[in-house]
Amino acid sequence: MIYQNRDQNINYIKTRKNHTCYGMGLGIMVLDDAYPGFPGDVRNASAFPYPIQYEIASGVDNYTLVWEQDKTPCREPILRAAKKLESMGCRAIAAECGYFAYFQKDVAAHVDVPVFMSSLLQVPFIQQLIGPSKTVGIVCAQKRFLTDTHLTNVGIDLDSNFIVAGAQDEYGCPEFDNLWDHEKRPEVPEIYYDQAEKDMVRICAQVVAQHPDMGAVMLECTGMQPFARAVQQAVDLPVFSWGTLLDYAYSVVAHRDYYGHV
Repeated sequence: MIYQNRDQNINYIKTRKNHTCYGMGLGIMVLDDAYPGFPGDVRNASAFPYPIQYEIASGVDNYTLVWEQDKTPCREPILRAAKKLESMGCRAIAAECGYFAYFQKDVAAHVDVPVFMSSLLQVPFIQQLIGPSKTVGIVCAQKRFLTDTHLTNVGIDLDSNFIVAGAQDEYGCPEFDNLWDHEKRPEVPEIYYDQAEKDMVRICAQVVAQHPDMGAVMLECTGMQPFARAVQQAVDLPVFSWGTLLDYAYSVVAHRDYYGHV
């Protein structure tokens, strides 16, 4: 959006919480890992209509965050990244991978701005929207790595109405393997959009068919967000993703004005 005039309400300004930058939006910590993201992927800033500030969580890559059982070494780099984003002036802090859910409580306790470390934060909210007789279908990258700790740290009741499906390890998604599977990905990670979209539509359609009581789909992975619209067209259900979370996050920390008529 291009503004033709300055906001007349901005007249007097002062230092806010020792922040060094202003007009900031969301601070997003990304993995210390080189792989590409389509527009819509959280590590691709081009598709988001608000300011994005990235910070690499040094030493925390896909393997150490997701695959390693002991995640203790990840904690300090994640907290440092969060503090740096806060000190720069970011109004909220998010992350690029749903498995950052493991550190939601740690980061929220470490900074003084709202923290959205995982797309999975939306699950308890979704459950309230669809009612107890319907199921939330969580489609994650690899089910084998999504532990009870990840789920409970973002407020999910383990005995509540949800199921988890692993796109890569249960249904097969070779294009995602080329980005995130350390046993299969090439030296230079790569992905084709058309094939990845076909895989995501196929996977989500299968999951919904296997669970007729499903009331909504929750796409855990940042790389799934670019295909959310295609998935929704195929399954005709509400679809939640990183995109819906980030839009919500920005709306609560930089509330918009309303223009209209009566």
